[in-house]
Amino acid sequence: MTARRAQDVQRAWSTSGARVERVDRVLVEALAPTVAVRGPEAHHLRDVLRLRVGAEVEAFDGQGRYARGRIAAVDRDAVTLELGEPRDSTAEPRLRVTLAVALLKGDKLVDVVRPATELGVARFRPFVSTNCEARELSAVKLGRLRRVAQEAARQSGRSVVPEVEEPVPFARLAAEGAVVVGDPAAESGLADELEGLLAGPAVTVVTGPEGGLTEAEVETLRAAGARAVRLGPRVLRADTAPVAIAAALLLLEGT
Repeated sequence: MTARRAQDVQRAWSTSGARVERVDRVLVEALAPTVAVRGPEAHHLRDVLRLRVGAEVEAFDGQGRYARGRIAAVDRDAVTLELGEPRDSTAEPRLRVTLAVALLKGDKLVDVVRPATELGVARFRPFVSTNCEARELSAVKLGRLRRVAQEAARQSGRSVVPEVEEPVPFARLAAEGAVVVGDPAAESGLADELEGLLAGPAVTVVTGPEGGLTEAEVETLRAAGARAVRLGPRVLRADTAPVAIAAALLLLEGT
């Protein structure tokens, strides 16, 4: 099957179980009646999807709004769109989830950012903890993570692109809303805390690196009001745990 044919027959299952038709989507800087798309997004429309004049598209601004329209012109420098009235997205969850994830080795953060964006995570806040083998995130890797978030938002039908922040030391880690920290030694399981977490407007999920958070780091978070939870009898990888918690929160939230 060709890439174009794959796009033509693309289908997606929403979190409510309904099957929805999809149109090709593009991230734009701002929604306007006429928009000239340049750079990677123009390349995606023109050279990857091979869309031509008259093709239907959905443009989104990364801040929660979108507009349907069509391609009005295609040239080497830009793809010009004619768009209808902007609308507020209904694809964003009510619960605002921030993933505070310790730096991981290699490209493992990509395996956090991509599925977590699809699930509806609002923000990624990398940090450096005691047991991190990776101690910094290069500008190149940070840029790639941000592009992954954009691509995942486009694919999943979101109109918000979650922010991927620059990493901070553990001591400077900020939290929004209720805080839950993954800790294999915790007395409570995630299921025990879900009802309280889902009742609020925001949750920050803190997970450690491959070697885990230290006892002192967990205690620092608990002293500040965080709820420490274990994730069951099986050992989850450092790139699996944050996605698992996000899935539990955002899928059970029912959006």
